[in-house]
Amino acid sequence: MKLFLTGITGYLGGYIADRALAGGAQVTALVRAPDAARARARLWRALELHRSAEELAELFAAGRLRAVLGDITRPRLGLSPALYERVVAEHDAVVHAAASLNRRSPRACFEVNLRGGLELLQLVRRIHARGGLRRFVHVSTTAVAGRLRGAVVREDEAVAWDRSDFDPYGRTKKFAEHLVRELLPDAPAIVVRPSTVLGDSRFPETTQFDMVRAFVGLARLPVLPFPPEARQDIVPADFVADAIAALLRAEAPAHRIYHLSAGTASPSFRQITDRLARDLGRRRPLYLPRAGRSCARAVSLLAGVRTSPLRRVRAGAALMDAFWPYLEWDVVFDNARIVAETGLRPASFLDTCAPLYWFAVEGGFRYPHRALPAALVQVPVLYADEAALAAAEASR
Repeated sequence: MKLFLTGITGYLGGYIADRALAGGAQVTALVRAPDAARARARLWRALELHRSAEELAELFAAGRLRAVLGDITRPRLGLSPALYERVVAEHDAVVHAAASLNRRSPRACFEVNLRGGLELLQLVRRIHARGGLRRFVHVSTTAVAGRLRGAVVREDEAVAWDRSDFDPYGRTKKFAEHLVRELLPDAPAIVVRPSTVLGDSRFPETTQFDMVRAFVGLARLPVLPFPPEARQDIVPADFVADAIAALLRAEAPAHRIYHLSAGTASPSFRQITDRLARDLGRRRPLYLPRAGRSCARAVSLLAGVRTSPLRRVRAGAALMDAFWPYLEWDVVFDNARIVAETGLRPASFLDTCAPLYWFAVEGGFRYPHRALPAALVQVPVLYADEAALAAAEASR
């Protein structure tokens, strides 16, 4: 399989690349960077969690891993006509994992998730038109379901156009799914919807801390303004990547949409805080769900504060404001399809929450990234500019 991947420098994109490489695929990754040096540095930061520098250098040398400088929001993904046609001719699979998760910026979400998504779909259409498309996987989100409460949602029930959305992220991802359906009606295309992705079932380390900060902040509170039985549909990143890799390899997936979620096994707030109390050796919090609406309004007000003395408070409030709806909605997403077809089941967040908490707190919410190793300083990078591409290939 020759896979073209967007979003490799994102948290989930690094996992997808690693699992695809482990399955024997050749991976070409679109990387947004001003030059080759910074593209190599971004790739290293994305894959350092998964592979050693020596392993990555061997993959580059063998042609199993390639980087292409480009930009999903530009025409032809920012590639020259010659390089664009080369990508079309050389690949039989595409995974689109690039996205803006900026829930407070409609502009960023529309620019990347819709305009960029359309550019990527045009590439997929070209590959399909030449008869070379084996599989396209569009990475969406369960947030496309919008404002629901107390429900178990199946794949074909999630999108309802008369239902309001939580934020620009969920809205644009819903429209992006619509583009996939409309523009690739007869293509081997799959939409996957991960629920909240936190951590890894195999180890406590993570390089993604936005949602982890929210999780740790909530875990430290003595009182929580949420219903204690509200379920939290949380999955580890390794499960999501393994499921995507399995769908890429499958001969004939039975469906076009899959929830990559914890489903009905999702733990409640009370179960999570009980486990944290046990594993962290602290008291269980009190629950005051009646205070939820007032707390939500207060968080929104603080998120909009512009004065310098409250900058740190504003940053924390903005983070919590973005995730608040997902914490109180008590909605889970049925995962029977992916479990039945792949045999994969996500590890419970109850088993991973305490190790993730300790790693984040003890590390100051930072992953100990290392500088770009010498083994990766000269790995080849394909350029968007034709002259630079020819010069780079001549020097190899």
